Amino acid sequence: MAEKFTLCLSCTKGVLLPLSDYGRDGAPIRYKAWVCSNPDCGFNIRIDNGEISFGRSVQQSYK
Repeated sequence: MAEKFTLCLSCTKGVLLPLSDYGRDGAPIRYKAWVCSNPDCGFNIRIDNGEISFGRSVQQSYK
């Protein structure tokens, strides 16, 4: 089954791609963030400690 991604309403050129992560205890967190596929846009939505944030610049993590 092919997945369909939501069109980015910020730029309307990219789609929002889901990203997953792992919690402090190693439990998987599905869809922790959504990032626009258009590199010129950079729109993103994240969930951190139960709070939703959006619009922060996307950058490489060095952890």
